[in-house]
Amino acid sequence: MTPLIFEQRYSAEWQELAQLLAQVRGDKLAAQGRAARDVPGHRLTQLYRRACEQLALARSRSFPAHLIERLESLTHEAHQLIYSQRDYGARKLAHLLFTTFPQAVRSHANYVWVAALVFVLPTVVLGWLVFKQPELILSVVGAETASQFEEMYSPTAESIGRRRNAETDVAMFGFYIRNNMTVALQCFASGLAAGVGSLFYLAFNGGYTGAIGGYLTQRGMGGTFYPFVATHSSFELTAIVLAGAAGLRLGHAWLAPRRRTRSQALVKAARDVLPIVYGVLAMLLIAAAIEAFWSSSSLVPSTVKYSVAALCWTAVLGWLWLQGRDRAG
Repeated sequence: MTPLIFEQRYSAEWQELAQLLAQVRGDKLAAQGRAARDVPGHRLTQLYRRACEQLALARSRSFPAHLIERLESLTHEAHQLIYSQRDYGARKLAHLLFTTFPQAVRSHANYVWVAALVFVLPTVVLGWLVFKQPELILSVVGAETASQFEEMYSPTAESIGRRRNAETDVAMFGFYIRNNMTVALQCFASGLAAGVGSLFYLAFNGGYTGAIGGYLTQRGMGGTFYPFVATHSSFELTAIVLAGAAGLRLGHAWLAPRRRTRSQALVKAARDVLPIVYGVLAMLLIAAAIEAFWSSSSLVPSTVKYSVAALCWTAVLGWLWLQGRDRAG
C-alpha cells in the first residue's frame, strides 16, 4: 500500500475522529454553562483504536512525516481526552445504563439466548414434574424448607414471602440483595471453569425456581405466589440470565482464545462484559427493592400486581432491545 492509497482509504476516519474530539472539547465547555451534547463514546474509542493501529502501520512502513505527525496528533489528543475523563455523576451513570449496557447485551446476544434456554428449560420441566408429583420437592429441598415456603406464601400471611427470622421489609430487602448477588456472582464467576460452572448454576437455579413454583401451585398457593414473583422477576430473572451469559463469554474466551494467550483472551472478555455486570448489579438492586416493599404487600390486589408486572417486563425487554441503538456508531 502506497502512502497516497493509505491516506485516501483512512482519511474519512481521521476527519470523523477529529470532529468527535472537537465535540468532546465543546461538551467540556458546554457543561460549565449549558447542557452538553451526547458524544458517541463507543465510536470515539473505536476510531481511536483504529488510528493507533494505522499509526503503527505508517511508522513500520516509513510513510511520509506529515502522515505520521497527523496520526500522532490525533491519537495523542484522543488518548488525553478518553483517559482523562472523570465524570462519575448522574450523566455518566445514565449513559452506562441506557446506552453502554443494552449495547453490550445485544452484542452478546448468542450467549444471552443460550443462558436463557439453560435457565428456562429446567424451570419448566421441574415445575411440571413437581406439580404432577409434589413429593419430588423433597429431592430439591428438605421437608422443613418446603414447609417454610408454604408458610411464606400462605393466603393468610401478614407479609407474603417474609422469612421467619425477618421482622421487617427492610430486613428482607437486605436478605434479597445478598441472596440475589450471590446467585448472580455464582453464574458469572463460575464461567471461568470453561463455562461449565455458569451452565450448572443457571440450570440449578432455574430448576429450583420451577420446583418451588410447581409445588406451591399444587398446594393451592399459586394465588399468592405468582402475584408475588410477577413484578420483581422481570429484573431479577433477567439479571441472572445476563450474569450467566457474561460467564459463558468468559468460558468461551478460555476455551477458544484464538490468537491471544488465555490470559489475554480472558482480560478482553472481562472488559467486554463489564457493562453487563454493572447493569446486572443495578437490576438486582431494583428487584430487591420491589420484592421487599411491593411484592410482599398483601394489601395490593393481584390484578394490580399483574398489571405493574406487565409494565415492568415490557420496560425491561424494551430497555435491552431498543436503548442505545441510535448511538451504536
